[in-house]
Amino acid sequence: MKARTLMRRLAGGLAAVGLVFTAGCAGAGTLGATDQTVTIAMVSNSQMTDARELSSKFEEANPDIKLRFVTLSENQARAKITASTAMGGGEFDVVMISNYETPQWAENGWLVNLSDYTRKTPGYDENDFFPSLRESLSYDGDMYAVPFYGESSFLMYRKDLFEQAGITMPRTPTWQQVADAAAKLNGPDMVGICLRGKPGWGEVLAPLDTVINTFGGRWFDENWNAQLTSPEVQRAVQFYVDTVTKVGEPGAAASGFSECATQFGQGRTAMWYDATSAVSVLEDPESSTVVGKVGYAMAPMVEKPNPGWLYTWALGIPKSSDKKDSAWKFISWMTDKNYIRLVGEELGWARVPPGSRLSTYQIPEYKEASKAFGQATLDSIEGADPLKPTVQPVPYTGIQFLAIPEFQDLGTRVSQQISAAIAGQKTVAEALEQSQRYAEVVGRSYQEQS
Repeated sequence: MKARTLMRRLAGGLAAVGLVFTAGCAGAGTLGATDQTVTIAMVSNSQMTDARELSSKFEEANPDIKLRFVTLSENQARAKITASTAMGGGEFDVVMISNYETPQWAENGWLVNLSDYTRKTPGYDENDFFPSLRESLSYDGDMYAVPFYGESSFLMYRKDLFEQAGITMPRTPTWQQVADAAAKLNGPDMVGICLRGKPGWGEVLAPLDTVINTFGGRWFDENWNAQLTSPEVQRAVQFYVDTVTKVGEPGAAASGFSECATQFGQGRTAMWYDATSAVSVLEDPESSTVVGKVGYAMAPMVEKPNPGWLYTWALGIPKSSDKKDSAWKFISWMTDKNYIRLVGEELGWARVPPGSRLSTYQIPEYKEASKAFGQATLDSIEGADPLKPTVQPVPYTGIQFLAIPEFQDLGTRVSQQISAAIAGQKTVAEALEQSQRYAEVVGRSYQEQS
């Protein structure tokens, strides 16, 4: 896609969700900063909180550089980082983005080519990153963001509760087996399963899209005809909504990754289907009451095997930054092999950022700490195929997102419809009919180009 087309489409998406920045807002992020201050915009997940806690080590080693963190929830971070980078705001020197944004923004010239830096940084070893993640963060063969952690998705379940109930969880379960187990374990003091319901293309749609894919559904057919009211999609979404409303967590329509992590980590739910990176929370005694009680199974399936997603939170440098060299110093510190060991030694090996570097899984201490989940994580990441995400052919790539500029807006709108169905404000059929209309607008824009 040409850069002008990408700029126009993304700009339209920004306008559609109301991400309009004034000049005053753009400058607000640099208040109090000095010429030596690197400003980092990041998501408030546990691994990022650990990085902030350890950042004094970086400042001690680099006394000429000060760090300023802007930490936001996932939905807020996506909106602010997208708007700033697209408009060349310049208030961020390092941005936390994913494999959804990186190739598109690189094509549009908004990001610095980090391979130019990685190849000149002794011992950094770009080839140590998981190949699928490295490829997903590349454009024309070069990396424009580097992984902080990588993930797929899998099913987490309470081994002790399953044993008490006489239920066996297979390594590769079906969604029906999961639903049946959730129904048996659901009760006054324990819900059967936690599933995201919070609006956001990176919230409820992340797990739901994998369910749609494995049920045989798709967003568009090969000719960009919207398919969100197809029988396959309707069955998948109805199954998801029924499961979370009947045997899921209270307030599911407002529950995202963080809320489910708290529910499961505090022993209030028997299962949780979500990101493999959740192990950093669940296996940490400081944040979890279920350490050692959790079993890990592959992403549940129906028709399509290996339906788990492929995702990475990564670090990039906007072209608008005027501190690119200092920004790379920080990025290389936070994504280097030595940082992995620093987290393990300082905070505990269960809190190591998982799924980014192959060498992590060769560290003896981490191999011991990850016995329960290490192989399942590796198999899930390696089994995910964003080039073939569905049973039937599609004109897009990506598993839990569509790798098109419009998806940031389209996915957000559709997610709001799904959350409304989970909240009981409308039926699944009504939610999908409105979602279909949103998707048809996007589909037509591609049909007109062909």
